Amino acid sequence: MANPAIKPATYEDILALPPNLVGEIVYGRLITHPRPAPRHARASSNLGVRIGGPFDLGDGGPGGWWILDEPELHLGGHVLVPDLAGWRRERMPRLPDVAWFECVPDWVCEVLSPSTARDDRAEKLPLYGSLGVAHAWLVDPDTRVLEAYENQQGRWLLVQTHAGDSRVSVPPFEAVEWALGELWAE
Repeated sequence: MANPAIKPATYEDILALPPNLVGEIVYGRLITHPRPAPRHARASSNLGVRIGGPFDLGDGGPGGWWILDEPELHLGGHVLVPDLAGWRRERMPRLPDVAWFECVPDWVCEVLSPSTARDDRAEKLPLYGSLGVAHAWLVDPDTRVLEAYENQQGRWLLVQTHAGDSRVSVPPFEAVEWALGELWAE
């Protein structure tokens, strides 16, 4: 007996999910994961403060960016929800009037957790590269590591790795230095 054809996931599949799940569509496959656990949420929230203040608000930094938590990206048939994303205002002068973004971000950050690390690394990171995202960070609150990547013609080049409590200035936000330890739960 032949395997039945697998129906690609649709946005309606995401809308039908219970509120405690985040849904994404990657290459036609529905991926779900629970809302972030406390370590993950702390790392993401504090990173938003560290990057958002100087680069979105211009508080102690150059400004010129939109920095957002968990934006819903509708890109090339995929629905993606990075933990954080940023757009240079010169590329996206104003925020859209809908609940999602069709403009490719200039930077994305995925905060890894045991339930998301595989998909974040093996599926979403290469997809972000092929879509033209210029910079990507992977933050692991369990191992206390930040990896920074730059897109080189659709392929990711690891440009920096930081661990523990070191002071960092990481592309594309190297204009401001901050303490990596601020992301970690005690």
